[in-house]
Amino acid sequence: MAGAKRAPRLYFSLRSPYSWLAYRELLERFPDVAAVVEWRPFFEPDAESERLLADAGGSFPYTPMSRSKHLYVLQDVGRIAKERGIALTWPVDREPVWEVPHLAYLVALREGAGPEFIAAAYRARWERGQDICDRSVIARIADGLGLDPEALAGASQDPRLRAEGVRLLQDIEEDGVFGVPFFVHRFSRFWGLDRLPEFAAHIRGGLAAAQRLPAPVPDAVGLGPRSTDDGHAGGCG
Repeated sequence: MAGAKRAPRLYFSLRSPYSWLAYRELLERFPDVAAVVEWRPFFEPDAESERLLADAGGSFPYTPMSRSKHLYVLQDVGRIAKERGIALTWPVDREPVWEVPHLAYLVALREGAGPEFIAAAYRARWERGQDICDRSVIARIADGLGLDPEALAGASQDPRLRAEGVRLLQDIEEDGVFGVPFFVHRFSRFWGLDRLPEFAAHIRGGLAAAQRLPAPVPDAVGLGPRSTDDGHAGGCG
């Protein structure tokens, strides 16, 4: 199956505090894993994206958060941040459109600054409490990265990027993602901040196995070089 040959995927959301915490832990504890995963944005579609997604035959796995769960998340994230010595400033979202920051990421990625944009957007939202659905905030982030402020701030208004965003939403459904952070590798799934070490061990096991394989050698009967992908296992937002 094609999915078996994909690079490991990390579904992240700039909205989610658990995704932010996983991002920090991944870079601090597992930088080798961070370097090999494909970073895929997860965002709740607005009315336009939802319509386009429905027209494409897709749907988004979203359930509104209850008040009790919201209060729990506030307490839980605050507790985790305190335990880890992380400064946290809760943002206030005013009529958020999550395509604004997440489609801006696609522009930054195209310009070779995807990781830098993620870092800057997380700092803006979770350390400074800024509204990253405000296009002026995205423009300032872009300017600080040496990118085109208008291109990033206006990404959600670009029909081509909207279409790309819908394809990403379809991938979310195809990969069975129902929350963030969510980690996918071949047929294995890991959900939540507490599953990050297990995912990292899974990926590192695959990297170590790949390093132990012999170098490809020509096949005398013309079957081509030996493949290093022989189907070996391993490899809450």
